[in-house]
Amino acid sequence: MKWFLSGTAMLLLAACSPQAETIYTVDELAADDALLAKIIGECRNNPGELRDTPNCRNAEAADGKLRLERMGKSLGG
Repeated sequence: MKWFLSGTAMLLLAACSPQAETIYTVDELAADDALLAKIIGECRNNPGELRDTPNCRNAEAADGKLRLERMGKSLGG
């Protein structure tokens, strides 16, 4: 009976926990300029808390990737 009550309590607490933030890949962020700008803005406004989150790291990588692609195109590559 204890196991049943413990299991039920855990299920109820898990159902009430906040939803995890969606983690975007570098390619997803590179393809969506608005989303990339939003995430980079959030990360740069709060670097102490957000700098090491997966979305911030992926957004910085996507931004770097896009800058290199633009630089290559402007140099005739």
